[in-house]
Amino acid sequence: MDDDAPATVNGVLDEIEQTSDGGGSAPVPPTMTLGEMLETVGRRSYGPLLLAIGLFAISPATVLPGMTWFAAALTLIVAGQMALGLPRIWLPQWALRMKLPRRAVRDGVNQSRGWARVVDALLRQRLAFMARPPFVNLIAVLCILAALVTFPLGLIPLAPLIPGAAVVFFGLGLMGRDGLWLSLGIAVLTGAFWLAKPLVLALL
Repeated sequence: MDDDAPATVNGVLDEIEQTSDGGGSAPVPPTMTLGEMLETVGRRSYGPLLLAIGLFAISPATVLPGMTWFAAALTLIVAGQMALGLPRIWLPQWALRMKLPRRAVRDGVNQSRGWARVVDALLRQRLAFMARPPFVNLIAVLCILAALVTFPLGLIPLAPLIPGAAVVFFGLGLMGRDGLWLSLGIAVLTGAFWLAKPLVLALL
């Protein structure tokens, strides 16, 4: 784990906001890359990285065609490495080069501040064993399942927000070593599978 990784939701938002502002440099280009955003939360700490990807998955940016499946593919890549216990997370260049409007990123951060303060107040170490091996490997598998179920749910408007929310909860639980949030993620993911089941059966 990266000792410098942010340990609160507002800490993650602070890092993203600083990067979206260009780090004080001028002039600031109108877009930033997804790689820049993800580097702010660290590439050696799975919790904040999954949280950032989960927030992207439930953000307005995913109304664009293909963005929901893009977020799912990114979750799949990160969670797969988490399951293998890799110390540093590899991300493909095609994902890192993706352009994001800086203004949209800043607006998303500002809109998230209110609930982030509430979550940070509730986040504490509980059932911490769930955030350590071998249980953390099970959480990684559940994140993989959340990514996989997103693909069929992408055919239903707004339905992919459910597995995206599960990834957010998993990221929160790992970041705060809080088994309660991990349990909430499991419950939400169960709901996503319940919603996806008739669609998958119809496709078969």
